[in-house]
Amino acid sequence: MTFRTTLTALALLMAVPAMAQTTSEAPAEETAETAAEAPAVEVLADIPLGAEDAPLTIYEYASFTCGHCANFHEQSWSKLKTEYIDTGKVRFIQRDVYFDAVGLWAGVLARCGGDDKYYAVSDMLFDEQKDWLAGDSGDEIAANLRKIGLKAGMTEDQMTACWNDTASVEQLVATFQQNATADEIDATPTFIIGGEKVSNQPWDDLKAVIDDKLAAAE
Repeated sequence: MTFRTTLTALALLMAVPAMAQTTSEAPAEETAETAAEAPAVEVLADIPLGAEDAPLTIYEYASFTCGHCANFHEQSWSKLKTEYIDTGKVRFIQRDVYFDAVGLWAGVLARCGGDDKYYAVSDMLFDEQKDWLAGDSGDEIAANLRKIGLKAGMTEDQMTACWNDTASVEQLVATFQQNATADEIDATPTFIIGGEKVSNQPWDDLKAVIDDKLAAAE
């Protein structure tokens, strides 16, 4: 999925409370002037998976509404995790990308259960992407996401609180924008492997890049 259009931070922020409490108000448009007046938002820390002393770090920029990201998760993720992350060779960090309000709703849900549950919820969101995105309305998609949250051990009140926590959602958007801009991300999934930007590709090709980087790190 490429960055042809993305919502402004303000539009994304206003879309999230609409998920929990329906509103007909259209999101205000962010201008350069209002953006300049807005206070700086603290960027959230990454959520790493794998050994802290692993010789190689891989970042994946992914969107929960991106079909190619779901395909990577289905076809390659288990191999990456089993062969490299679980064996201490790779430290993995997923960085969420928000193309739309629905993707942001999912991103909020992924973090709602805390860092310990982030990757488990992320797995569920990718595994069940076609199902939860199949809703005909925002309300139906919201209900589908709630089902995933409940399966992950969250409560209804907990999820509602997360989606209505505007300050935290603003942090998510600011974190996405800062990281994606710094790494010049224009499509998902995109990987940063040992400092090198790598586009989406079949597992065998991606594995070759990882092995080359590991050999260079020895």
